[in-house]
Amino acid sequence: MAKAQKRYVCQSCGSVSHRWQGQCADCSAWNTLVEETPATVTPFQARHNLQGGGRAIEMIGLDTDVALPERTAFGMAELDRALGGGLVAGSATLIGGDPGIGKSTLLLQAAAALARRGHDVAYVSGEEAADQVRLRARRLGLGDAPVRLAAATSTRDILTTMGQGTPPALLVIDSIQTMHSDLIEGAPGTVSQVRASAQELIRFAKERGTAVILVGHVTKDGTIAGPRVLEHMVDTVLSFEGERSHQYRILRSLKNRFGGTDEIGVFAMAGDGLAEVSNPSALFLTQRDESVTGTTVFPALEGTRPVLVEIQALVVRLASGATPRRAVVGWDSGRLAMILAVLEARCGLSFSTCEVYLNVAGGYRVQDPAADVAVAAALVSALSERPVPVDAVAFGEIALSGELRPVAHAPLRLKEAAKLGFERALLPIAAAEAAAGGPIRVSGFRTLGQFVDHMLGRG
Repeated sequence: MAKAQKRYVCQSCGSVSHRWQGQCADCSAWNTLVEETPATVTPFQARHNLQGGGRAIEMIGLDTDVALPERTAFGMAELDRALGGGLVAGSATLIGGDPGIGKSTLLLQAAAALARRGHDVAYVSGEEAADQVRLRARRLGLGDAPVRLAAATSTRDILTTMGQGTPPALLVIDSIQTMHSDLIEGAPGTVSQVRASAQELIRFAKERGTAVILVGHVTKDGTIAGPRVLEHMVDTVLSFEGERSHQYRILRSLKNRFGGTDEIGVFAMAGDGLAEVSNPSALFLTQRDESVTGTTVFPALEGTRPVLVEIQALVVRLASGATPRRAVVGWDSGRLAMILAVLEARCGLSFSTCEVYLNVAGGYRVQDPAADVAVAAALVSALSERPVPVDAVAFGEIALSGELRPVAHAPLRLKEAAKLGFERALLPIAAAEAAAGGPIRVSGFRTLGQFVDHMLGRG
């Protein structure tokens, strides 16, 4: 009989090593290698040919008429938006977020909303006792919702229970890191256990038509813990983001096989749970009764939803010889360095003797490249102490040559700005020509130098 070979699997990235070592050679994480004993492979199995002995599968053409998957709406507009219109039967969804951000609260509210609409919903908690979940539901005013509740960690027990009779429309697993499969050796939370448990749950979802939602823990870097293969196995990946010191929460779609990505749903944490925010721009804009230097409003775009955020900049001049500091909150620090370099090389503005602080109000995180012009406007305003008009928004991308490049969906951004009372926009000339005659007055600029001259009143 062949001798079983030992192997060590990294609990952070899933790489396999044949000997133990303190640091993973692939992801450089320390003390993450855990011993696992794989199944014994005989010489016959190693030489076995897989080209015969199987069952012939049916092949169909691309033009075959197939019914589109039906969606079930939760009745929570923000959650349905992030999912692309609702929950698809037989789909697997993975939701991750920092501890205490409100994942369990959101899913409990969603499960109760779906159950009240007449659907069979099962909620399985592997981290809390059933009484703890019932107390939270009572505190949220959901104690009368017809949700089937259980506290279990055995994947076999869960699937056996769900397979009796008619399968539920929705099965919530909180969380996948606590599930244990008796087919695999190892403690719950290890790479092999997470992969095996998720695979069995997803197989049940596809075979019985039950929509499964898995809650995943996150690492210190904010990524979902466990192997990345888990994100490839599921149909939808949602990230629940936000800061505990702020009341808002953002549900961001990172992957969706049944809809568009980069959609967001915005919630506000209240005493009775998570409340939907239909107008998220009001969260990220401060009261702008008078002009303030160093502030600019930027119409960001999240999927198909425009969100107006306020970008704040502070420039502090230092004495000669001191090392200036660059601090960024809510934006890419490398992109700030690029904007400062272009302003200095192409526009003649010196930031080398100044400390620069950049902040996106409300704790919002901007990833849209169209924020370049708004950031440049805030920096120039802070340096020159000339405020940007309170009724103006700015957006556009800046090239290293100093050219202002247009961005996608400019009419949608301008429409949202006009809805909130803004009357003018500063943007690249190509976007200004396309948006002429729209709901807002536009000013177009070909280069960053022309934009800075306009702000400083030159020529």
